[in-house]
Amino acid sequence: MLSVENISFSYKGSAAVDAVSFSVQKGAITAVVGESGSGKSTLLRLIYGELDVGHGSISWEGQPILGPKDKLVPGHGYMKYVAQEFNLMPYITVAENIGAHLSGFYPKERKTRTEEILEVVGLSAYSNTLVQFLSGGQKQRVALAKALAKQPEIILLDEPFSYIDSFKKRPLRRGVFNYLKSNGIACVLATHDKDDVLSFADQMLVLQKGRVLSSGRPKDLYNNPGHPIIASFFAEYSSIDGVIYYAHQIKLVNKGGFRAVVNKSYLKEGFYLVETTYKGQRVFLNHFDFIRSGTNVRLFFDNNA
Repeated sequence: MLSVENISFSYKGSAAVDAVSFSVQKGAITAVVGESGSGKSTLLRLIYGELDVGHGSISWEGQPILGPKDKLVPGHGYMKYVAQEFNLMPYITVAENIGAHLSGFYPKERKTRTEEILEVVGLSAYSNTLVQFLSGGQKQRVALAKALAKQPEIILLDEPFSYIDSFKKRPLRRGVFNYLKSNGIACVLATHDKDDVLSFADQMLVLQKGRVLSSGRPKDLYNNPGHPIIASFFAEYSSIDGVIYYAHQIKLVNKGGFRAVVNKSYLKEGFYLVETTYKGQRVFLNHFDFIRSGTNVRLFFDNNA
């Protein structure tokens, strides 16, 4: 189990991570979310041992994770960290990049293991391609494959699918997270993508200015966001008299309700996101059809929907 206990870290006198605590069991996925600058990447670097904790402690299976003051070379054999910089060897092939991290004494096993990991990240067809000729998204997948190759006990992922186009992201996400689960690999994931969280994470940690704003199961935080930052991570929302409503919780009615005026309709996947003005503020709702700008409508708010 990864244990993070009340850790803090300051940079140039400003707290980047402030009194953060959580734990991650083997095979569990914890997603760390928050606006840019909230401390997500710094938290991962602290867990990996790239930075010294100013206060508190971090341990894996009861053993402390040490920073550069106590450990000259950061990192531990049981842990892998995939940062936003890929650190690949460009002049050798994809397979060679992955195989370089596996034992040379067992060439058959190394080949089998490399092929298995290439299948997980969807790069089997590029096995013999030089890394320098890959796209940014393909390089990101090689970096993921390298980290998975030695089957670590815990993996840290910093925006692992940020360079992946939408055509490949969904199957890649399923492949990677299902692999982690089936192999009992603990994961701490920093992400801006709700699809990483809702479908795969067991725990969600929301950071704001280095502090934990909220934590819990993704489903629970989605159903009861309690704060605009949390709601905005999941979907379009409106705050009406202090109550947060997602766009699907606001309906159009023929009678009663509250008067509003349509500003614009945006086509989405199978519906329109309709922007209206109500009491001088923007209110968003989902609707099955396009509504012209300037149309007067009536709104019904239902946060139980």
